[in-house]
Amino acid sequence: MNLKHGLLLLAMIVTFFSCDDVINEEQTQLKFITEEYAPFNYNEDGTALGFSTDLLQEICDEMDMDFNVEFSSWDNAYNTALTTENAVLFSMALNSQRRDLFKWAGPIASLDWNFYAASSNPLELSDVDDAKNVDKIGVISGYAMEDYLQEEGFTNLSYCTDLNDAFTKLLNGEINLFASDILTTNETLESLGESEYAVKDLLTIKTELLYFAFNKAVSDDIVAQFQSAIDVCKDNGTVRNLSEKYLKTSEFPGKLQLYTESYKPLTYADSYGEISGYGTDIVKGIMKRNDIYEPIKLTSWSNGYQLALNNPNFCLFTMDKTELREDLFQWVGPIGTNTTYFYTKAGSGVTINSLNEAKALNAVGTINSWFSGQYLNNLGFTNLVYESDPAVMVQRLMNNEVDAFVCTDVTFPDILSSCGFSYCETNPEFELMASDFYVAFSNNTPKSTVALWQNTLNDMKDDGTYNTILSKWFPNN
Repeated sequence: MNLKHGLLLLAMIVTFFSCDDVINEEQTQLKFITEEYAPFNYNEDGTALGFSTDLLQEICDEMDMDFNVEFSSWDNAYNTALTTENAVLFSMALNSQRRDLFKWAGPIASLDWNFYAASSNPLELSDVDDAKNVDKIGVISGYAMEDYLQEEGFTNLSYCTDLNDAFTKLLNGEINLFASDILTTNETLESLGESEYAVKDLLTIKTELLYFAFNKAVSDDIVAQFQSAIDVCKDNGTVRNLSEKYLKTSEFPGKLQLYTESYKPLTYADSYGEISGYGTDIVKGIMKRNDIYEPIKLTSWSNGYQLALNNPNFCLFTMDKTELREDLFQWVGPIGTNTTYFYTKAGSGVTINSLNEAKALNAVGTINSWFSGQYLNNLGFTNLVYESDPAVMVQRLMNNEVDAFVCTDVTFPDILSSCGFSYCETNPEFELMASDFYVAFSNNTPKSTVALWQNTLNDMKDDGTYNTILSKWFPNN
């Protein structure tokens, strides 16, 4: 599915009752549209099937609506959803370009986008920026990945007509990379008569959450009822069953999305694959006291940060609260304090006694979407070098490829250790700032949710639970 994109569904006439009033019949004539995008939506012998299609059927039953499906090309469906007052397009990924163009109900599914190459291609990627150096990356016009790669500054895009065309060109060597999810990849390869092992996954680029997208003219009342019906399907096992049937997984987005990065000792996956760490214990403690049982997903910081900027009911932790970020999120905390330094390699001869001296260095390393990089960029630093993985930047520091790496004292020792280095091999050359870190919620998360979490954290501080968790992870504090 073009995750973005949408799995547009249904041309249909709806009549149902709200909790209080009979909704105007003219308001309930919704035109649902979807594209042919197995396993999310597809037409088999005249019958509409797929994860999203079947879920829509369940939602219609819950809302006592008629069920019909209209298939269309993605471009046509997207334009229809924008220009037709009763249109609903799905499944569509919510991103910064689309966020304010539609009203949204969901999410109904989560998809990881990966860069794929032909298995015979010796190409390797360590981060997204490496892909900017290949000859051609295949994209399909109107798909969310096209928007994303253009936003990221990619100039090596090569346009394909559809998925079959893209994977055919990938296998023939006409393009070097194509971004897709594993489900779509396997479905397309099967349709081409190719093995799933004909391609290889080189790098996870981003995660997309999929929704039903409503034309802005559709009433908030109807969208809210649709959202309630989706939540019912999550609670009663329908979404899980459909995920297992069509997507081959029992995992699906809950009512609240919780994401974190690998940033030991605050958040990380332990040897058993469980999400652990100081920040994780705080978040799990808050959820336990409120009977919230949502999974925590580990991802790159830049991926989680973009998701938190756009998606409702989204929690990202831990995050430093800065002036640049303050209005972009809602905050629960503080849950801790750290100090950010310019770290240099011991024996490198690099000295930093002021911000102006740091500006004069050849290269200062930072991580995409980290607050320290945002802060330095705002101060006018033009020598910043970005990576998406802190371990990669540590290697660049120790290989003398950057003069300094900006990182916090809480996490830098563990990042060094994971790369096989000791703290004494570096110097905290110059202090940049001290800051508090928090649990952050997207701005379109209900304020009542944020208040509940803050009140629970306050209770944990009052009854000693907070200090117990703090002592567990930082016994010398």
